[in-house]
Amino acid sequence: MARPIWTGTISFGLLNIPVRLMTGERRVDLHFRMLDSRNKAPIRYERINEETGEEVPWKEVVKAFEYDKGSYVVIEEEDIAAAAPDHKETVEIDAFVDADSIAAEFYEKPYVLEPGKKAEKGYVLLREVLKNTGKVGVGHVVIRTREYLAAVMPRGDALVMMILRYAQELVDPADYGLPKGGMSKWKISPREVQMAEKLIDSMSGSWEPGRYKDDFRERLHKVIEKRVKSKHVVRGKASEEARLPENAATNVIDFAELLKRSLEKKGGSPAKGAKKTPAKKARKAPARKKRAKKTA
Repeated sequence: MARPIWTGTISFGLLNIPVRLMTGERRVDLHFRMLDSRNKAPIRYERINEETGEEVPWKEVVKAFEYDKGSYVVIEEEDIAAAAPDHKETVEIDAFVDADSIAAEFYEKPYVLEPGKKAEKGYVLLREVLKNTGKVGVGHVVIRTREYLAAVMPRGDALVMMILRYAQELVDPADYGLPKGGMSKWKISPREVQMAEKLIDSMSGSWEPGRYKDDFRERLHKVIEKRVKSKHVVRGKASEEARLPENAATNVIDFAELLKRSLEKKGGSPAKGAKKTPAKKARKAPARKKRAKKTA
């Protein structure tokens, strides 16, 4: 059974929904080792000091940023820790946007958000409301040691978190030599348009991802199996997977009350028929930054 990458929460307004972050992809790439063709021995990659030509032990390796050609500034582990965001194990949703407003090139990597113990109600609430409104939640999440931009969206019975690329990571297509202008500029005739449309119509169908196979990988597997039967094989020991904790806890909460308070905090008005919260009680609502006092 797959292990969670981390156990944390989806946070928006005053609501916290305990979840487990699970991988949403399966790597099936073939990994090759480099061998010396003379005796088929594995080739090692060593850390060599450019000045002395000697190998450098791991304990002497430090991180540095090259701010100018040949000039470096050493970055200590404390510097990296100080720059790390403080909202770890939290999908912090900042805004809800139309699902079709995010262009395809921004999507990078999928994860599945699995509800924690007794968190099904909040999970289903968010999932179904996102379906009904056509919105996705956009915010930040920390995975291991890096902060990512992410979008939380419904997919069937699941809430899927897609890692998004930042705008500065994308190349503007206008930077390339693209043909500008319409069909008349490029002398495309109505007959050519009609034939192209007819061809596309004849090849149109529904999206069925299971129909598409990586034929190259399958053929390469057959080649490898054939070689294995005729060549000597050396097997290494499999590395043990690190165990990750599963510890999500939650309490029974009044979602309507939390949603109403979140709306009031954002300056909106609660839905018609919602109970009014006394002013004195509203002032004592927990601050957004004090996560320990949020109701799970």
